[in-house]
Amino acid sequence: MEEKRYDIIIILVTLVLVIIGTVMIYSSSSIMATERFNDGYYFLKKQLVFVLLGLVIMIVMSKIPYRHLRKVAYLGILVSLVLLCVVLIPGFGVKVGGATRWMRIGGFSFQVAEVVKVALVIFLAHFFTKKAEHIREFLKVFLVPLIITFTMVGLILLQPDFGTSVVIMVVMLSMFFLAGCRIIYISGVLAAFMPAGIALIMYESYRLKRLLAFLDPWQDPTNSGFQIIQSFISFGSGGTFGVGIGNSMQKLFYLPEPHTDFILSVIAEEGGFIAVTAVITLFIILVIRGFLVSLHSSDLFGTLLAGGLTVVIAVGVFINTACVMGLLPTKGLALPFLSYGGTSLIISMAIIGILLNISSSVHETPLDGATQHYNGDHRHYENE
Repeated sequence: MEEKRYDIIIILVTLVLVIIGTVMIYSSSSIMATERFNDGYYFLKKQLVFVLLGLVIMIVMSKIPYRHLRKVAYLGILVSLVLLCVVLIPGFGVKVGGATRWMRIGGFSFQVAEVVKVALVIFLAHFFTKKAEHIREFLKVFLVPLIITFTMVGLILLQPDFGTSVVIMVVMLSMFFLAGCRIIYISGVLAAFMPAGIALIMYESYRLKRLLAFLDPWQDPTNSGFQIIQSFISFGSGGTFGVGIGNSMQKLFYLPEPHTDFILSVIAEEGGFIAVTAVITLFIILVIRGFLVSLHSSDLFGTLLAGGLTVVIAVGVFINTACVMGLLPTKGLALPFLSYGGTSLIISMAIIGILLNISSSVHETPLDGATQHYNGDHRHYENE
């Protein structure tokens, strides 16, 4: 039996990112942990448990043939919808930072939307593969995923979690594009979503405040503009080479959430421009390798699955990075592999495991069928 060959670059980049994240979580949280829990290692110890679980999940998912995921595509989407409903029920959902994103079961809590992203990609990859012969027909292919995705987005907005809703929409549109749906349909959805998004921003005062703070944070420096101003100070203080690991001043209760949403700001201060560039470069390499796995996959399902999961990682990285640099309004989204948190890390590691499994069955060059797929010809693929 031929031994599987996994993408070693994906493995190495992932491990380096996890190591960087673990070190920076300790650096950014130790003083806060001492203040809150009288234990400077509190967040580090929890993160190490998450890392161990994540590695186990990654290995397990890398061993499970990715085609088996088609069998749970519909179940996954059903469970996701149920979870999105249950998390809104008082007593089940846990409100953090003004949004009910978390669900607690026993002593374990997890962020529902992180699971939903992966379930949606698996479902869309399966659905588009099954309907490959009719991929350019609106009613047969486009309508069902649209209804399901909009239902998910609506439930997520009730939490409320505008940032994750945007991620879900981007993932859906990306999957439509990868599957070869008509551009006019994709453009129509985008055209409809943009005014709806603007209306949602205007409807909620806190979203409008975030937008105004993004445009001019110094207009309200002690409230809505506080986070981004402190992030700017972190980037400015770090300069080219940083102030050194553990020497950040902004993490001393100036920068909110230094170990979660704004961990890149601490990296910028302690490691400087060089460290930020290195981290972003690692993410770029990871995303490129993910899309290469998609391009070289031996079947349409693998192509769409790898592409969609890579988009999940890429969008998360882009939005978090843009927010802490002041290029987008703050969204409250974690930076994959680096931010503190179990759900985000474990799901990200599961994504890597799936990508590794797909990479173990890729071809050295894109199949003729893959090229035909992007040109609208799906005859190469089975539609089981």
